[in-house]
Amino acid sequence: MMDFITIPLVVGMITLGIYKLFDLFVRKKERLAIIEKIGDKFDSSMIENKFSFPLNFKFEGGFGTLKVACLLLGVGLGLLVGYFICYGTIPGYYNNGDYSYRTSEVIYGASTLLFGGLGLLIAFLIEMKYRKDKKEH
Repeated sequence: MMDFITIPLVVGMITLGIYKLFDLFVRKKERLAIIEKIGDKFDSSMIENKFSFPLNFKFEGGFGTLKVACLLLGVGLGLLVGYFICYGTIPGYYNNGDYSYRTSEVIYGASTLLFGGLGLLIAFLIEMKYRKDKKEH
């Protein structure tokens, strides 16, 4: 029933995996370059009773969890709305006609993408409101 989303989902997962693999190697090289640069300027007299870690953990926030939650809520709501649209508007939706199958694919896909995007927009607005409130205080 939802074959339209399988191919883009698999391609997206493969692309994300390849991107993260390259990102891992690039970050490793950057870290090694930073360590070498610091190592050139480092002197053993710098750590004599002066070495301490500051323990100020502040939430600077990447709102990743909020974005994922709003996206999944939007996708779920989109699928639910798509089902109700198909059930209420397509005659013989459960009779497996080719017309009803193709129409339901478009309705499910459009409502899923629409509400998923709406969920991400809501997450963005919540994040902007939080940052604005944080700047005022």
